[in-house]
Amino acid sequence: MDTEGTQDAQHTAQPSGGAHRIEPAVPRPAVPRTPPSPTVPPGVPAMPTAPPAVAGPPGGQPALLSWLRTPRPSASPGIWTYGHRPRRAEEPDRVPARQLISGAIVSFLCGWLLWSLLWNGYLGPYWYWPLQLLRPDSWAAARTSGDRTAFLVVSNAYYGLWILGIAFVFGRLGRWPELIRRFVTPLVRRLRDRAPAAAPEPASDPAQWPELRAHGAPDAADRLAAEARGGAMNDVDVARIGRAWRSVRAGRNSLASFTDTVLRHGAAACAHPSGQRDLARRTARHDLLAHQVRIGTAADHPRNPYQHRGCGCALEPRVLGTSLLAVGPAGSGKTTRLVRPVVEAMCLQALAGQCAVVAVGPAGAALGPDDAFDVVVRIGRPDPDCDLDLYGGTTDPDEASGILAEALVGDLAEQLPGGDSRRAATALAQLLGPFRAAHGRFPTVPELRELLDGAPSAVTALRTALEASGDQTLLRELDARARQSERPGDVALLLADRIALLDRPAFAAFFDPTGDSRQVSLRALDHPLRVRIELPERGHAEASRILARLVLAQFTECAVARADRSLFACLVVDEAAHTITAEALRGLQRLRSANAGAVLTLRSLDDVPEALRSALLGSVGCRMAFAGVTPWDGAPFAEVWGKEWVETRDVTDRQIIAHGAGMKAFHIVRQLVTGKAATSKAITVRTVERERWSASDLANALPAGHAVLSVTTVDGEHAPPVLVDLRS
Repeated sequence: MDTEGTQDAQHTAQPSGGAHRIEPAVPRPAVPRTPPSPTVPPGVPAMPTAPPAVAGPPGGQPALLSWLRTPRPSASPGIWTYGHRPRRAEEPDRVPARQLISGAIVSFLCGWLLWSLLWNGYLGPYWYWPLQLLRPDSWAAARTSGDRTAFLVVSNAYYGLWILGIAFVFGRLGRWPELIRRFVTPLVRRLRDRAPAAAPEPASDPAQWPELRAHGAPDAADRLAAEARGGAMNDVDVARIGRAWRSVRAGRNSLASFTDTVLRHGAAACAHPSGQRDLARRTARHDLLAHQVRIGTAADHPRNPYQHRGCGCALEPRVLGTSLLAVGPAGSGKTTRLVRPVVEAMCLQALAGQCAVVAVGPAGAALGPDDAFDVVVRIGRPDPDCDLDLYGGTTDPDEASGILAEALVGDLAEQLPGGDSRRAATALAQLLGPFRAAHGRFPTVPELRELLDGAPSAVTALRTALEASGDQTLLRELDARARQSERPGDVALLLADRIALLDRPAFAAFFDPTGDSRQVSLRALDHPLRVRIELPERGHAEASRILARLVLAQFTECAVARADRSLFACLVVDEAAHTITAEALRGLQRLRSANAGAVLTLRSLDDVPEALRSALLGSVGCRMAFAGVTPWDGAPFAEVWGKEWVETRDVTDRQIIAHGAGMKAFHIVRQLVTGKAATSKAITVRTVERERWSASDLANALPAGHAVLSVTTVDGEHAPPVLVDLRS
């Protein structure tokens, strides 16, 4: 059973273009098998023969059952729904706490004083007359002798009505209901939450897997419920098996196979091809049932919408599907408080069979430990375990040329003839097509450099091979390339200069299409693959930017071309400087409809061409500005977040002019005592349009460890920018 259904999917080395590629094989209709494939790539643990130990929260019986039974109400995008209690949309007129408490105490003392005066007769017997008029005479006679029960009951009830009336009047004056809502109710709620809750009914208890019982799998439900009670299950198991069950309900897998797999393996059923059921260590709070990761708490700030204040802020695939751009200086927390939690969440969801993640960053970036990934590609490091396919796993020369041209000269597209990289892609296609036809593979980096340079030996050898095969069409392509190379300003010279940055001794063991190394291909994004790519930023800054553009171009192309889009594909690029091009923006816009998204971080918008900055902020649905951004970086954010109507109050002090002698004397004495002239205040209330967050506010008013975040879902639902405390 695969991670989407009941079949096992294993990573195998598939030959493509002469190279071994790390791609999961086509799922087999059999139940999971314990022996690992002999071609499992480096860095991918073998399938265990026994269920591995459960690690990471929530685990164990009390934590898991409580996690399953905690409500997750619907909320606005970006709100952490685990245990969320919705608030009213509008902020009430809140009285300051000191004024509220003092007013309640004063009103209570006044009510107590009034009752004491009534009870002790200081206000006369008038308040007792209604009871005297309504009671029978026999009760008055029984007051001194006989049965006094009826008299006492009615009298005490009458006194109670007076007490309730006094409490009602003075309670309204002292705002006792608001005091109870603000201070007593939260205390009672916390005490109630600490008390052990009664177990819900089996039909509504998620820990009893009621959906399985209702649709013909009671044996599997009993086994899973027993695993949950025994502490052998964790949240990743719940999410993974839940996805497998949804695939059964969708008709992609059989109920019998699912039931058999669960009965044999229990909580370890439908395991990820790596055999892992959790990460060794978590650094953020995750809710795999809601597919969310918590990144902070919305600050109790006047700029934040009232329903967001104090609520947890979270990211999930339905908002990351619109892509996210984060801008902040070095040290503002982009990697530790945003990138690392998002990558960790995507890795957990990949273990649950719900996601495929590719994390790209400079060497040494804290994107996660090695054991959290199936494949780690360290470009530029000696003795690599895995390689990166320069051509994106495709066999189409035109597609490979487009991807490679975007990586090599995409940042210079405006300077090229035509204002884009189409001519560069054509020049590459005129060489890649004939070379693949002659050799059955694409050229290596040195071979491609020689062809772009027009080396006579390389061009002659390629022509001879084509003439031997008799392919006249590709010979015409080669002739056209030869004619264009004689023209001044040929784009092949620029391509040769750029490809020379990858033809260095440090990269000699990489980008080999001959089949002598194992390569990771982004064509495997329809499987729950976890990939981390380390870029050689130190000493090879320009080559690192080329590779970042290459991965971004391959990801956007492969994610859109997937036949199975049930898995969410996520690309995380830490420090995406000089990777944003016009073609990359078009690719980001296509990801929304392909169940895929990208997370990009920048130190400054200056790392993006000025003509593309507004387009970049418009292409992504989620935007995040960290503390420390400059005003010129904050200005585009302020513009894209727009304005809102707010109510302002203008207070004007006007001096009071006394006309009579007595009032003049009173004003003189008042001024001598207070030191201020007698004035009256005039308050003008206006509704004006104001920027939600101005460039000055973003640059000067954001505390350290905070960021302003706005999110949009793939369905178009959006939330206004919210100030988030990333430290809580």
